[in-house]
Amino acid sequence: MKKIKLKEKDFEIYLSDSQINSRITEIGLKIKEDFDGEEVILLGILNGSFVFMADLVRKINLSVHCEFLRISSYQGTSTTEKVKTVMGLTTDIFNKNVIVVEDIVDTGISMNFLLSELSKKNPKRLAIATLLFKKDAFRFNYPLDYVGFEIPNKFVVGYGLDYDGLGRNFPDIYQLSTTK
Repeated sequence: MKKIKLKEKDFEIYLSDSQINSRITEIGLKIKEDFDGEEVILLGILNGSFVFMADLVRKINLSVHCEFLRISSYQGTSTTEKVKTVMGLTTDIFNKNVIVVEDIVDTGISMNFLLSELSKKNPKRLAIATLLFKKDAFRFNYPLDYVGFEIPNKFVVGYGLDYDGLGRNFPDIYQLSTTK
C-alpha cells in the first residue's frame, strides 16, 4: 500500500489517480448533458480545487469560462467554523450558469456561505461540483449536483488537497493513517 508522510503524520492511499480521472470524465459528461448548448462559468474555490478544476474543464465540451474565488475555514487538520473571503469574485454572474467547483465538502459551512453570497448576485442557475463529499460531517440540506466520491469523515490530502499547504502535488488522494 502506498504511503506518504507530511509533517510527521502518516497517510495511506485512498483513491488512485486513475480512479479520480475516470470519475472526472463521468462528471464532465454529465455537466455537458445538463447544460447542453449553454455557456457555463466554472467558479473554482482556491486553493484546493485548482487541480480538480483543471482536469474537469478539459472534460466539458461546452463554452466554459473559468473564474476563481478564495475563501478559508481550515487551520491544520480541522475547520475553524468561520469562513472568510480572501479573494473575491470579479465577474458578473447575473443570469449566468455557475458551477461552483470545490475539492471537498465536509461540514458544508464554507459552501453554505458561498451559496448565500452567490445567490445574491442572481445567477440563472447555481450548481455545485465537488470531488469529495464527507456525508457524515455534512450539517446542511442543500443539494450537491456533481459528486466525485463520497468518503468517510477522515482527513485527506493529495490531488489539490493539503495539510498546512503541503501535499497538493500528489496525483492520488491519501487519508490520515490509522496504523503506525
